Amino acid sequence: MGYAARQPVMTGDEYLVWEAGQTDRHELVDGEVYAMAGAEAGHVTTAGNLYMALRQHLRGTPCMTFISDMKLHVAARDSYFYPDVFVTCAEADRASRLVMREPVLVIEVLSPGTAAFDRGDKFAHYRQIASLQEIALVDIGSRRCDVYRRHGEGEGLWLLHPFESGEGVTFASVDLRLSAADLFADVDPEPAPRPRPAGSAP
Repeated sequence: MGYAARQPVMTGDEYLVWEAGQTDRHELVDGEVYAMAGAEAGHVTTAGNLYMALRQHLRGTPCMTFISDMKLHVAARDSYFYPDVFVTCAEADRASRLVMREPVLVIEVLSPGTAAFDRGDKFAHYRQIASLQEIALVDIGSRRCDVYRRHGEGEGLWLLHPFESGEGVTFASVDLRLSAADLFADVDPEPAPRPRPAGSAP
């Protein structure tokens, strides 16, 4: 999901009151509010494929799957995000209607405009959620998925488990293996760059 205009600095409580009256979604990152820009079809479809697969897999369990309209609170930084897809199995989250706080799995589908932020600052925020076991970053263009799994207690060590194009992906936190065909169902390949005419400027 992309970012648009930045808003004035707010506290977490101020953000929740303000956000409730907005027609568009915004994320609070270390006191700064960012408007969420729209996503392309491939991004939305991939997130939908993940949501449907996880929801079906977890049906009948205490776990709940959410897509990008649900807020996730990172208490250690008093920041709020709208992950593309996430799963929580916490009893406290089942009692909440507007904000979740204890996910076990968070998935972000990378967009060109936000890939660096998703891999950098946002990843650093997510790592501070004590309940979180896996963070997955899905790249539509390369058909790859990088899954980071927590090793040890606290913020600890996060180990990368890369899944290459065609391999599918395993989410160990919820015991789900998803094929590449299911992950990218109905997602058109991104067009290859067109060759430049000889003698053209780079």
